[in-house]
Amino acid sequence: MSKAIVQNDFNFPKQKGHYVGKVRDVYNIDDQYLVMVVSDRISAFDVVLPKGIPYKGQVLNQIAEKFLDATSDIVPNWKVATPDPTVTVGHYCEPFPVEMIVRGYLTGSSWRLYKEGGRDICGVPLVEGLKEHQAFPEPLLTPTTKAEQGEHDENISREEIIQQGLVSEEDYVELERISLELFKRGSEMAKEKGLILVDTKYEFGKKDGKIYLIDEIHTPDSSRYFYADGYQERFDKGENQKQLSKEFVREWLMENGFQGKEGQKVPEMTEEFVNQVSARYIELYESITGDKFVKEDVSNVIARIGKNVNDYLAGL
Repeated sequence: MSKAIVQNDFNFPKQKGHYVGKVRDVYNIDDQYLVMVVSDRISAFDVVLPKGIPYKGQVLNQIAEKFLDATSDIVPNWKVATPDPTVTVGHYCEPFPVEMIVRGYLTGSSWRLYKEGGRDICGVPLVEGLKEHQAFPEPLLTPTTKAEQGEHDENISREEIIQQGLVSEEDYVELERISLELFKRGSEMAKEKGLILVDTKYEFGKKDGKIYLIDEIHTPDSSRYFYADGYQERFDKGENQKQLSKEFVREWLMENGFQGKEGQKVPEMTEEFVNQVSARYIELYESITGDKFVKEDVSNVIARIGKNVNDYLAGL
């Protein structure tokens, strides 16, 4: 099995701090730049699973790079360069403490909530009689709080965000507008490749008073995709949709008695399962970009990343 990037602990020039997220390791370079190393860790139900997924970090970073470049006319983004296939260097921004979730379909956690009788997501009312995987008339904005590591993101309404002072009303209105524009662009790009962008999340920050799109965008960790071919037929029959996302990992965990709840144990991740997940990530990369995925040499991946990033920072 290929070597997965699970941990890294670099010490770059002018480094001020190092934040370890669920999937990403972020290095603060003199409060001017961030070096984001996208690991091969995988999380579900806000829990980091015990084994890494080979090439997952490269897949996520290169998809994010493509979509950041393709949406920079809608909103400035934090990316400055990608000196390594698993690394993005970008502007240091002050992040907003909320994540903007855009949903085009009643799927995943929103369906689980609806099935249990919920008729309101983040202050957005839902009508009776909806079916799983049904398209909403218009995409819904359902924000969440941005949880610290080990904690769960929590649904929150627009009114609560503004009332609690998490985001000013002026900024929040702009975040809504940008999020819907990004979702529209992502949906158009997915359609060209025979896919449906089902739902996604966006994160934003501010630098010098200007809003920036930060972190990843339209990757299988932050988004869900259906195959467009056969969607309507499967929906009419009440069948599961063929999809490219992390949802199949969540479903596997639930089938094996794990939903991230207290006292539950993560089931054993066999080498066969890990390789299946890796193949699914590569499949999404090739489906959404239309490009052949080229596996980078991971025989000494930590040394490779360190050299590429140090060489880039030396030239700033």
